[in-house]
Amino acid sequence: MRAAQVVTLTGPADVVVQEAPDLTPGVGEVLVEVHAAGLAFPDVLLSRGQYQMKPEPPFTLGADVAGVVAALGRGVTGLEVGQRVAGVIPHGGAAEYAVLPADWVFPLPGILTFTEGAALGMNYLTADFVLHRRAQVRPGETVLVHGAAGGVGTATIQVAKAMGAEVIAVVSTQEKSVVARAAGADHILFTDGFLNGVKSLTEGRGVDVVVDVVGGEVFTDSLRALAQYGRLVVVGFAAGQGIPEVKVNRLLLNNIDVRGAGWGAAVMTTPGAMQEQWARIEPMIDSGVVRPPISAVHQLDDVAHGLLEIDERRAAGKVVLAVR
Repeated sequence: MRAAQVVTLTGPADVVVQEAPDLTPGVGEVLVEVHAAGLAFPDVLLSRGQYQMKPEPPFTLGADVAGVVAALGRGVTGLEVGQRVAGVIPHGGAAEYAVLPADWVFPLPGILTFTEGAALGMNYLTADFVLHRRAQVRPGETVLVHGAAGGVGTATIQVAKAMGAEVIAVVSTQEKSVVARAAGADHILFTDGFLNGVKSLTEGRGVDVVVDVVGGEVFTDSLRALAQYGRLVVVGFAAGQGIPEVKVNRLLLNNIDVRGAGWGAAVMTTPGAMQEQWARIEPMIDSGVVRPPISAVHQLDDVAHGLLEIDERRAAGKVVLAVR
């Protein structure tokens, strides 16, 4: 089978599509005939050997898949050969076939395309984990989302709206503001001067939750943007400006929290956790609140171009590979 593989840890431009060994599902696993695969920032880091997970080259990229069940391993129930599905895997999805644990595979609603299905898994399950488990968002609260036009950002907007929150999206360009607004954001602010914008929108009170996938220079002002008992949830460091530090006296004085959200580390080691998450996401899909924005669709052979779009922060929504 053909797969998008890292053969040298020299970055996105050197990812190649080549033949890889055929796959067979083991006990409790599902073989998926992949029709579309999603790319994400961790794929960029993996291509450089900079991610916390460090597989030995050659290895296949791609954490999100959508396609059709091709075969079921022993002990798998609740799925059928030929069924449309979406799923998540640490890496290995950007190929003609992928093997996933059955616990990480979900029926794909008929109202979604394979392309949209490949934009669901990592982004929306991360958003659910951030908002439901770590931030513990309540209806009527205000959520500020940095990097709001990216894949995780747009997912966070939509899940927060489905949870009854008011959403402030922070973006870097006018083009990205259109994406964030289309995803459902109630208010748009630009990165430069966002703190003053928050104070104006909230009449000086601040926001209840900040979801930060960017890090870097926005971090300190994000703390200042929090209301009493506010929570800043650290999701990633897409800005690439180093890992910010917290002066803990600021937490004490304002009764605020900084919380980490490592979705994969928590959920992939807890049986049944992803299925519980999917049970919360599926009604959001059915209601129409969740519709993954697609930044670009590339053919499998153009995987390097898709990764570079993410690396250069040009993506607005999810970057997807059309495999079939």
